[in-house]
Amino acid sequence: MFYGEFEHSLDKKGRVIIPSSFRDILKEKYAEKLFLSRGLDGCLFLFTEEEWKTLERDFKEVSFTKKDARGFNRLFFSGSCELRCDKQGRILIPQSLKDWAGIKEDVMVVGVSSRIEIWAKERWQEFLKNSMNSFEDLAEELLTPKKEKGGE
Repeated sequence: MFYGEFEHSLDKKGRVIIPSSFRDILKEKYAEKLFLSRGLDGCLFLFTEEEWKTLERDFKEVSFTKKDARGFNRLFFSGSCELRCDKQGRILIPQSLKDWAGIKEDVMVVGVSSRIEIWAKERWQEFLKNSMNSFEDLAEELLTPKKEKGGE
């Protein structure tokens, strides 16, 4: 669904433009509402309403009696917001989420299949630098069929 990485800058009001190829996908899916949340690894996650509802459904299946589940749900949902692109294709990132992600001006908007990630440019570059060496090892570990791993 969403693929590629795009460099942008926040405008003076703290808005970032969603890449046109991503906006085209949103239009195709009739996705007007978007949900922005604290992400993992120091970025922000941006979901379509459809993906957001799937996430909510998945989180509801985790028992609230589990302390870690309660904590994660609190952090994830309390920092989330519903938004829409304006006519120029921009979204306004709340200050609390900019602080969370270390975003000041330059950002990377990254397509990660079913979600969009928004990174402070420096954090994205650091992530790439630290992760590229393990890319092949991760591929081997995660993408090897179960039969080859000694499973079923």
